[in-house]
Amino acid sequence: MSDREGYIGRFAPSPTGPLHAGSLVAALASWLDAKANGGQWLVRIEDVDTPRCVPGADQTILQQLAACGLQPDAPPVYQSQRSHLYQSALDQLIAQSQAYPCGCSRQDIEQAIVAGHSGRLRERHGELVYPGTCRNGLSGKTARSWRFLSTFYPLNKAIDQQIRVQVAPDSIAKTVSWTDRLSGPQSQNVSTEVGDFVLKRADGLWAYQLAVVVDDAAQNVSHIVRGQDLLDNTARQILLQRALGLPAPQYLHTPLVLGVNGEKLSKQNGADFLNLRNPVEALKKAGLHLGITCQSDSLSDWLQQAVAQWAARFKITA
Repeated sequence: MSDREGYIGRFAPSPTGPLHAGSLVAALASWLDAKANGGQWLVRIEDVDTPRCVPGADQTILQQLAACGLQPDAPPVYQSQRSHLYQSALDQLIAQSQAYPCGCSRQDIEQAIVAGHSGRLRERHGELVYPGTCRNGLSGKTARSWRFLSTFYPLNKAIDQQIRVQVAPDSIAKTVSWTDRLSGPQSQNVSTEVGDFVLKRADGLWAYQLAVVVDDAAQNVSHIVRGQDLLDNTARQILLQRALGLPAPQYLHTPLVLGVNGEKLSKQNGADFLNLRNPVEALKKAGLHLGITCQSDSLSDWLQQAVAQWAARFKITA
């Protein structure tokens, strides 16, 4: 049974183009979970990566959601208008010695990894695992970005005291563990599997990890429902939540819609924009991916039945 009291969920698209079939699945899942729990559903436009944003895409996305009956319960917020919140969070982490300036380019990181790991580059999701080169100072380099010191592992005791523990570099680093509502128990050693991740990029833009944690807390988001591709981000976000003294939401990661090449359907691999001449048909296709099998051709009836099926699947009761 989910905790219905104070439930706030959200859908957070990046305005890099209109919604496609995969993003409708994510939007529908988050909306269904919010409505099945009698909660609020918010939309946040994640336009922090401004070079990738397409003018007008935000309005197109909102119109597509509305055509499918997925109406947010409050006006959308835009990350591009919230830089002061991200700076405040970074300042807090710096004051706590949990963030530091980094002067490394990608080439510097590659060279450091080769030197420290017998010529083997460890790469995950297209990103190099940062080896901590600048943890103890810039060594004459100019600061390019800010990174989170991942060897800090706050422990969350039963009495909910948040205790920051610095793990020595030569010790066995601890893992971050959590339970996904669909995928079950999860764990990740951020220090060894990710490294000290970026909070503010070399181009001056805010990194996704910091922005999403700050925004979820500011909007009192209690439940996050999103695609399986973001499951890997969760441990980093939990570390940031603990470091900033913020509550951790409950997580549910849904199966991805895959393209013909077997990879996640996305604008980058040629995903077609949603055809919403018949919104119910689009919702039926998205619903099938989530195990929803409603047959009604009425938009309001289909959504009502889908909420009931979602509630039954996840044993959500009034």
